[in-house]
Amino acid sequence: MLFASPRARRFLGVAGSVAAFLTVETNARAQTPVPADTAAPAADTAHDGALHLTIHDVGLAIGNARHVDGIRLNYRDAGHYVVHGLNATVWTTYPHADGVVQGIAFGVPVTQARRIDGLGVGVGVGADDDFTGVALGAAGVGAGKSLRGIMVGGLGAGSGEDVKGISIGGLGVGAGKNVRGIIVGGLGVGAGETLEGMSVGGIGVGAGQSLRGITIAGIGVGAGDNIVGITFAGLGVGAGNRIRGLTVAGIGVGAGSSVEGITIAGIAAGAPRVRGLVASLMAGGQNVKGALLAPAYVRIQRDGSLTGFSLSAFNQVKGTQHGLTLGVFNFARELHGVQIGLLNYAGNNHGIAKLLPFVNAHH
Repeated sequence: MLFASPRARRFLGVAGSVAAFLTVETNARAQTPVPADTAAPAADTAHDGALHLTIHDVGLAIGNARHVDGIRLNYRDAGHYVVHGLNATVWTTYPHADGVVQGIAFGVPVTQARRIDGLGVGVGVGADDDFTGVALGAAGVGAGKSLRGIMVGGLGAGSGEDVKGISIGGLGVGAGKNVRGIIVGGLGVGAGETLEGMSVGGIGVGAGQSLRGITIAGIGVGAGDNIVGITFAGLGVGAGNRIRGLTVAGIGVGAGSSVEGITIAGIAAGAPRVRGLVASLMAGGQNVKGALLAPAYVRIQRDGSLTGFSLSAFNQVKGTQHGLTLGVFNFARELHGVQIGLLNYAGNNHGIAKLLPFVNAHH
């Protein structure tokens, strides 16, 4: 009879024991709950196969392993995979790769996954969704949604939505929505919506909506809505709505609605509404309360008002003056205060009192 010998029976017994063990082990692992990110999808026959030197997915895997807790070494990532530990590749991912790395992602030239939590190092570092942690990209760092942590990109760092933390880009740092933290861009820093924190741009810093914090730019700073904080720009600072705080610009400062605080500009500064101290070669506004120090020219628009003090060669108040003006020629359509200069015109005085040398006044 076949397999009747003692040796054959012993072989069958060992084989049966191994088969039983594998069956029990497979069933046990199938019943163990698996987190959503670690659940392996159906086999990708185009890019499948790996050498597993692991026990229960813990250890070393070489190839396109789907789940590794330890070290995963792969030529090029594809499909869905989850790595808790180190994921190292030597080429870019295949299209539609869907990976999650929690730990260290290292790639030459690029390391990329759907989500990376931890450390990312490569010529380029990218995440389709979110990157959280520390990213060092010789060329750049990017994410489809958000970057959170410390980001250093040789050329730049950017995300489709938000950047939060410390980000440094050789050329620039930008986000489609919000940027918050300490941001340095060799050329510029930009946010589609709000930029908050400390921002330094070699050429410019800008935000589609509001900019808050300490902002320094070699040429210009701008915001579609408000700028609040301490702002320095080599040429100019501008906001669609309001500027508030300490603002210094080499040429000009302007806002669509108001300038408030201390404003210093090399050539000109102004807004429809001005509050605080303005020091510039020329200054102006419509509703001004505070002090204007403008050696060349101060202009208050028709039907506007100046409340406070103005020092300029020519103080032209086409509205109402409440306070004191010092200059070579002081003009006020309606004066409620004092003018001191070579010539002083007060439109609401009568007779020769309209135009007087040295001093003019009206209560």
